[in-house]
Amino acid sequence: MRFAAPEYLWLLLGLPVLVALFVMSFRRRRRALEAFGDLGLVRRLAASASLERRAVKAGLVALASFFLVLALARPQWGSRLETVTRRGEDVIVAVDTSLSMLAEDVKPNRMAQARAAVGTLIDLLQGDRIGIVAFSGRAYVACPLTLDYAAAGLFVDLLDPELIPVHGTAIAEAIRTSIRAFQGNDRRYRVLILITDGEDHEGDVEAAARAATSEGIVVYAVGIGGTAGEPIPLRNARGDVVGYKEDRDHRKVTSRLGESALESIALTTGGKYYRSTPEGNELRAIYKEIAGMDQKALSARLHTAYEERYQLPLAAAVLLLLLEAAVPERRRAAAPAARGREEAA
Repeated sequence: MRFAAPEYLWLLLGLPVLVALFVMSFRRRRRALEAFGDLGLVRRLAASASLERRAVKAGLVALASFFLVLALARPQWGSRLETVTRRGEDVIVAVDTSLSMLAEDVKPNRMAQARAAVGTLIDLLQGDRIGIVAFSGRAYVACPLTLDYAAAGLFVDLLDPELIPVHGTAIAEAIRTSIRAFQGNDRRYRVLILITDGEDHEGDVEAAARAATSEGIVVYAVGIGGTAGEPIPLRNARGDVVGYKEDRDHRKVTSRLGESALESIALTTGGKYYRSTPEGNELRAIYKEIAGMDQKALSARLHTAYEERYQLPLAAAVLLLLLEAAVPERRRAAAPAARGREEAA
């Protein structure tokens, strides 16, 4: 026998306390009766009162409590093997880690909001595999497709502009790297979420989007940042701003959200474009669409299913409580004729 919820067994430690309270109450009543005088005389005067019946009722309640605790702990015995299949989508999130993601037109900056967005998605996933691709001037798979959401979360925490030494924003390479990261030959159930400020300086984005479409990949693009243009702060090891990124002519570089390119990618692949929000509402909307897609079997394993037997102690507890309710606390009063004979005697 095993218990599915053994933590409830700790409640059994309270049963001795319950019994002790019943005993103390019983003794207090007995002393109260003895205080009136001779116990036998008091019992005859209060013939209907029965300390013994109260003790029986208390014992039934204590025993019922014991079986209720057992029912809460869910005893199980007997088992069978079942095949459990996990179903879901393959989702890869490609996150921009270029220097422009340090722009602070969203707070605290674009990079932090991107990490928060991926964290929101991981919290929403239910049986879907997730992979992480990081990109700036180059792209690489930071986390292969996995069902281990905790591990994926650790990789998300590491996303930073210093992660990839090659500067730039290679969205096309990010898409192609994501295509290679999808496993197997099944060209369905594939979703790529592209999180970037949309400023692409490398490659042919439209060709990469068409390649994704040919592989059955739907791309959802999430744009981070504002369209007005924001300078890119440079910080020292202590986090203090020591300047701003400049071009070759020593002019301050500004970065703005390139929505048109992201909208085009999403349109080409049958996905949608969203602008990022601090609350992560766009990821909730995307996952709602993902959850409505056809799902594939991601894994299958044998699972030992144990037979629940909590019904037995629960039934015993209910019967004991019904029995306790049926036991009267007082004896039935003696019949008048019987009392008359007793008085004549």
